[in-house]
This record gives sequence, C-alpha cells and structure tokens, in this order.
Amino acid sequence: MESRLKMLAELLPEYADSALIVSKENRKYFTDFVSSLGYLLVTRKEAYLLVDFRYGEAAKKNAKYCTVITYTNLGNTLRDIIYKNSLHDIMLEGSAFTLNQAASIDEIVKSACASTIKSSELDKIISRMRIVKTAEEVDKIRHAQLITEEAFNETIKTIKEGVTERDIALELEYRMRKMGADGVAFDLIVIAGKKTSMPHGVPDNNEIQAGDFITFDIGATVDGYHSDMTRTIAIGGVDEYQMRVYNTVLQAQLNAFDAVKDGATCNFVDNAARSYIYQAGFEGCFGHSTGHGVGLEIHEAPSVAPKNNFVLHSGMVITIEPGIYIPDKFGVRIEDTVVVTNEGCINLAQLPKELIVL
Repeated sequence: MESRLKMLAELLPEYADSALIVSKENRKYFTDFVSSLGYLLVTRKEAYLLVDFRYGEAAKKNAKYCTVITYTNLGNTLRDIIYKNSLHDIMLEGSAFTLNQAASIDEIVKSACASTIKSSELDKIISRMRIVKTAEEVDKIRHAQLITEEAFNETIKTIKEGVTERDIALELEYRMRKMGADGVAFDLIVIAGKKTSMPHGVPDNNEIQAGDFITFDIGATVDGYHSDMTRTIAIGGVDEYQMRVYNTVLQAQLNAFDAVKDGATCNFVDNAARSYIYQAGFEGCFGHSTGHGVGLEIHEAPSVAPKNNFVLHSGMVITIEPGIYIPDKFGVRIEDTVVVTNEGCINLAQLPKELIVL
C-alpha cells in the first residue's frame, strides 16, 4: 500500500500537487480500508484519509500508510489540509464524483484559494496502476473463484424440475457466504430455458424444465476481490443442435485461451473466439465482448473487445467468455478468469468444461 501511494504521488502530472479520491475501490486499493463514504487526499509527501464518525475508530485501526482524520465538517477539514500543505491544484477522480459532489468540493477548494482539476487523467493513472495484479491480489481472486466453484458444485446437486431460478440463485449466495465469501461479486445470473438467450437475464420464479439449458453467471468476493465464472448446464438432455452450439462456444473459448499471452492485443484475443463462432454460422449471435478485466471491480480494464488494440501484459487478469444467443430459443456462454503470463495464461477455474447434464 505504501508503495502504491508513493507511486501515485510520483505519477501526478506537473500541473497538479495532489489528488482527491472518493471511490471505495480506489480507497481500498491505496489504504486497504473500505467504507461506504470517505475521501483520500494524496499529496506529493503525505496521504490523508477523511472519514466521518461512523468509520473513525475502524479507520484508525485498519487503514494503512495514511493519516486518518475523523471530520465533523468536511469543508473545514479539507481547507485545513490545503493550507497546511500549501496545495494549489487538486486533481479529482473524475469518474467517481457526481456533478453535485464535484460542485461542492470545488466550492470548498476555491474557498481555500486553490483549484480543482476535472478530467479523466487521474482515473487513467490509477487504472494503469491497478491493471497489473500482484501475486497477493491474484491469490484473493483465486480464493474467490474456489468458493464460487464449491458453491456451484453443491448447489447443482439440489436442482430438479420445478425448482425456480430465484431459489437456485439464493442457494448459491447462501453457500458462498457460508464458505467465507464477503458476498457475491454481482447480482447472480441464474436463468433457464428461452431466457438463456438473454446474456444478462434476471432470475425470477421461472421453473426449471426438462430440456432446458441453465446459465450460471456467478462470482464471489474475498477481501474486495471478485471472481467471475459462467457455466451452462442442461436438464434431462439436449438435442443435436443444442450440443452443436455448446461445442462451438467451447472451442471458441479454447481458441481465445491459445491467443492470450504477454504482448497479444485484446482484439487479437477477441477475434480468436469471434471468428470461430462466425465461421460456424452464428454471425450476429455473439454481441458482447470476449472478456474484461477483473479485480476490485467486476468489470475493469482492459476490455477484450473487437476494437480494442490494448496490449496485454503479464500479471493482468481477464475473463474469456464467448457466447452464442439464439433469440427466443436458448443461449450458451462459458466463462473463465485467467492470468496473463509470458507464455500464455493460467486459468483460475478448475471446473471441467464438458457439458454437465443433470
């Protein structure tokens, strides 16, 4: 954490002498402390974490490498720090501030004879820092993935005709939390039958029936780090066309795995999966990107998308999740989270990919 704060201070452009961070993910990244509200002010020499009474005691015990200040009046506290450090130009975390928040902070800063810098530059600096994961970060994602898989394996034992999507999703979340997860990585997607043609369908009281595909897009969090996995399983059996679609998606994913390595571009990896699906006769049935970064947020940079020529580097963590969606019929998606290496990639998922038929 200390090195991260020092690096951020060093990466600040010459026209800025400090940065104000408000998103909980970035506050966690730099201080290892999470709260629903807080302000991290990083100067070139020191970092200050400002929290209200609700978090003061916990922050002083757990926040690292920063001075914790419990404020009663944010404006007065912020002005005191600005004067004490002779700050003049404060960069704002552009994507995290609402218009009202930015206006309020701007008013406080101006009253201290300083100014705010509103742009995306600070977000880009932090994104470049977060995009390559440390071994410790990878271990947390791997732990979250292990919990996800164990919960999945136990939950599918309970599935039978008549069980609802919502019941399965609730069972998954219960098992994840019982196995040690902080919580779920996102609103779990458990959908069946024709609904599987919707990539981000929402589980409801739809009952499982024989012949259904069931899509599980699921993940857990461990110490703030997310896992992300999708499996498609079948109930009772599948017909020849369903099996063809499943095998096409599986091979597309394997092709993308082969394309991942240090130095490969995101669109090169995407094309490895997408071109295979299109050549198999399913052009127009795969409308989302092949993957995305994962870490403190479920969707981070980089986007493994057709138009993104960003170069992958060792230590980045991305998903590989091709799919085929046949409107009003069914859909198939298979997703794993991998770590980019010099030679290729390491798959953090251990579950087999062969179609599970219950």
